[in-house]
Amino acid sequence: MAAITATDKDKPELPSVRKPVRPGRWRPFRKNWDLYLLAIPVLIYFIIFEYFPMYGLQIAFKNFVASKGIWGSPWVGLVHFERFFDSYYFWRLIENTLGIGIYELVVGFPLPILLALMINEVKNGIYRRFVQTVTYAPHFLSTVVLVGLIFIFLSPQTGIVNQLIKLFGGDPVSFMMSAGWFKTIYVLSGAWQHMGWSSIIYLAALAGVDQQLHEAARVDGASRIRRIWHINLPGIMPTIVTLLILNVGRILSVGFEKVFLMQNQLNMETSDIIATHVYRMGIAGAQYSYSTAVGLFNAVITFIMLIVVNYLARKVNETSLW
Repeated sequence: MAAITATDKDKPELPSVRKPVRPGRWRPFRKNWDLYLLAIPVLIYFIIFEYFPMYGLQIAFKNFVASKGIWGSPWVGLVHFERFFDSYYFWRLIENTLGIGIYELVVGFPLPILLALMINEVKNGIYRRFVQTVTYAPHFLSTVVLVGLIFIFLSPQTGIVNQLIKLFGGDPVSFMMSAGWFKTIYVLSGAWQHMGWSSIIYLAALAGVDQQLHEAARVDGASRIRRIWHINLPGIMPTIVTLLILNVGRILSVGFEKVFLMQNQLNMETSDIIATHVYRMGIAGAQYSYSTAVGLFNAVITFIMLIVVNYLARKVNETSLW
């Protein structure tokens, strides 16, 4: 009996295993309550103005009658979608909307990157701030003022552009009355207005690039162009990819206000887009169910494009929104 007791005493004691203590579910909320409190107004805004209006999307599948309300209006299924797909304007609207959106992406997206790279290389602080101020300023012009300036500059009689054309022996051109010039005027004026403002985020990304890489590249004899190409561009590539995904997702969401203000009967062939068609049929024509169906179609296609581009970006560059 004693031997057995001695043997038991000689055995090493096993350490006690403690169960991991799981943090409380509400602990992050209690710890960062002030940050969540700041987010509440934003959530309320999106719920009221972005999510709650989705309740009205059901009229796209109904023959909406205002006196009967949304629930009382008769259900018609996909009739309004079929009407839009079979309409004379369908392919013209798709072509114009895609044309302007892709044109704007190809021209307007690279310009802020180039501007940010050039401003980043400017060492004179006063000149740098002057360039930034001059390029940022057009962003704060209202769309109405911008379109007014476009009409003034491109006027066949007094516009500065046509005055230069006359100076070199050419004939005045009615730019705003020509369907062929509409997309170019829309895209270039938009690029001029938003180029400086859009470059801010790229300048912020460039500020985070490790300067030791530039010092090492200078020691190796790399030129400024080489350093921009092999250091700055790769450094801001995640930002570029993220903004590219967002811009591609907005290809079909061409702004309504500017197109509507520039639009007239003579350039309608190339200026009529989905947004203006929805306004003309829904607000002016009081065809609420049809216009809702067109808007829903536009939103669904935009959502699908965003998902596809995000997936491709994640596969190719391992950078995506989610």
